[in-house]
Amino acid sequence: MKNLEASSRATRALHIAADLFKQYGFNKVGVDRIMIETKIPKATFYNYFHSKERLIEMCLVLQKDQLKEKVRAVCESCQYSDLSFKLRQIYLLHADLKSAYYLLFKAIFEIEKLYPNAYQSAVRYRQWLKNEIFSLLMENKKTASYEESDIFVFMIDGAILGRLSSNKIEDQTKLLDYFLNMVY
Repeated sequence: MKNLEASSRATRALHIAADLFKQYGFNKVGVDRIMIETKIPKATFYNYFHSKERLIEMCLVLQKDQLKEKVRAVCESCQYSDLSFKLRQIYLLHADLKSAYYLLFKAIFEIEKLYPNAYQSAVRYRQWLKNEIFSLLMENKKTASYEESDIFVFMIDGAILGRLSSNKIEDQTKLLDYFLNMVY
């Protein structure tokens, strides 16, 4: 039972840390703040995570796993038989400041030099997403190019940047509609 309790506390700490990182950024949230918010003693914290970089990496893996599960569900669902609907669902899943992707997006810009191992988790997810998008495109359009999947991920990134500045998703979905018309 103790391992389950420890696992539960560590998972709760990961969720709290991820929320803090999303809200304030990786560099403005220190281990001390995370320990206060999670009510975990320093020794226990380091027993769970070993370092801030390991904590960040675990947060990113948690976000990445959640997203992969959701993207796979969209890709494999019979409910979303139309390519444009699947792509729209994947886009909306990512282009939200409250989504799991937002933390991975922030990591690309904030942690490359300080936490290179954690940074690689975010990079690997983006590569995986591009590959999934390319596979979807190839299933429906034999002349699809990998660049189209790059563009799709860049559109998601642009939508996040747009949301950060204006908080309107309408403008970003116009670009998505244009893209869907071009590839479909």
